Amino acid sequence: MKTTRFAFAAAFGAALLASTAAPAAARAPAPAGAPSETPARQARPNFLVIIADDLGFSDVGAFGSEIATPNLDRLALNGLRLTGFHTAPTCSPTRSMLLSGTDNHRAGLGSMAELTAPNQKGQPGYEGYLSRDVASLAERLAAGGYRTLLSGKWHLGLTPDLDPHARGFQHSFALLQGGGNHYGRDQGPDPVKNTTYTRDGKVLASLDKDFYSSVAYATNLIAELKQSRQESPDKPFFAYLAFTAPHWPLQAPQEDVARQSGRYDVGFDEIRRRRIARQEQLGIVPRGTVAHSVRAPRGGWDSLSVADKREAARDMEIYAAMVERMDSNVGRVIDELRASGELDNTVIVFLADNGAEGLDYRTTGAKMLGSRVAEADNSFGNRGKPNSYITYGPEWAQAGTAPSWLTKAYASEGGTRTVAFVSGKGLAHPRSVNNTYVSVADIAPTLLDYAGVPATGTTFQGRTVLPITGKSARPWLEGKAAFVHAADEPLGTELFGSRALRKGDWKVTDIGDGQWRLFNIAKDPGETDDLSAANPEKLRELTADWEDYAKANGVVLPTEAPYRP
Repeated sequence: MKTTRFAFAAAFGAALLASTAAPAAARAPAPAGAPSETPARQARPNFLVIIADDLGFSDVGAFGSEIATPNLDRLALNGLRLTGFHTAPTCSPTRSMLLSGTDNHRAGLGSMAELTAPNQKGQPGYEGYLSRDVASLAERLAAGGYRTLLSGKWHLGLTPDLDPHARGFQHSFALLQGGGNHYGRDQGPDPVKNTTYTRDGKVLASLDKDFYSSVAYATNLIAELKQSRQESPDKPFFAYLAFTAPHWPLQAPQEDVARQSGRYDVGFDEIRRRRIARQEQLGIVPRGTVAHSVRAPRGGWDSLSVADKREAARDMEIYAAMVERMDSNVGRVIDELRASGELDNTVIVFLADNGAEGLDYRTTGAKMLGSRVAEADNSFGNRGKPNSYITYGPEWAQAGTAPSWLTKAYASEGGTRTVAFVSGKGLAHPRSVNNTYVSVADIAPTLLDYAGVPATGTTFQGRTVLPITGKSARPWLEGKAAFVHAADEPLGTELFGSRALRKGDWKVTDIGDGQWRLFNIAKDPGETDDLSAANPEKLRELTADWEDYAKANGVVLPTEAPYRP
């Protein structure tokens, strides 16, 4: 695929430079007790980071989907689509990297708290919450004169001292756990037995009777924007909008589901084929990209019974409805920013937290979801309603990760290459695509760079903290650098024993079976052609680099894999 790196990087950099044109002295963090923000300080950009939960790489229209996502598409097509963006293989590790700017094993989420292996428990970096050894992006930006807002999923700690309100968010409406009933049916005050919501650090006794996750998160963020604007009209904002859609249980308003009727009767094999073809047309993948074969426990679409096809199509209709409802609520937030006059000075970053979820509630998810499923009514006519509890399975998930290998929980491209884009005023090259490698850990240092807030050092507000290890993308975005990460920089990852390391165009991948495979990702983004035998020296080089990465970051490989969809 031909990249137009310098042209649109320079355009994006120029857009951000225009919004950060205040003198350096005005951009510096104000000392304690300083007067309110000056007009020059106000010129610093606002930041809106939107994160979707388990959204597939091809699940947005601008990335090849048939799902109607007009609001996201408008932002993406007038922005910079990042087709080389990578996260951790699952949600809370990714969120820890986003907010800390460092590796999840150093930020406290070496594994998900609820899925930590016995030999990992008690080990440094496996606390299961956002460690106090890191200063969060919200803490740093708040100290630098930003109003900091969160609405949605937290999943980085359950106790009051770990609440987002205690980690730098001045206003927050937070689901503390990793997910829950989208209608709030399992909400309650006990974080062990219930899904727990807090507002500014205080546990909520109840939710609105018409609660639906995507609507509630957008509504609360809009309220936080208005309230904080009244409180501090001269301060820019950092807003973090963290949807739980389209994470299981798949639940959506019935009018949204009805609009999808019949769309997925062609099956997951055909939808995957169509999406890859559309991705080639859009420049999301190079023409002629070889897609990885699909792991299909039940066989292909034609192997299913008529009844199974009917049920599978309905499940995907519900999933698509969730994505559409999320998109419409992104539109509500954008409309609010436009009405307030803040949109033109707002940089928007959108990403998914990992690849699409391949868990099947009947088989691979039976142990994890068994008690919830046993209480649910998953009959055909009730699927997607508040008292149902379903997933859509590995076949649809691999349509979502197309053309990549596997899904969430794996360190393959299907688990870690996610839909992502950056949008901001002044982009001269709409519909631009770039496949440069960018990590979720790069978001924090990049935003801090543009905010004029220090991202270096090992102390913060009197406590010792770990350094940020992600890289600011600002030089690349301004056209002053050809890359974010140099071709000789090793970039490792690991979760649940699945591990990988990227170095330039080369990557080694172990999906958790203990076997390293070597790929040239530039030529083979689908990870279809294992080059280990032909390049033994490169294989040894990258696996040795991974061992160095593991040692430097305190990786403890699990003795058992608690999650393998």
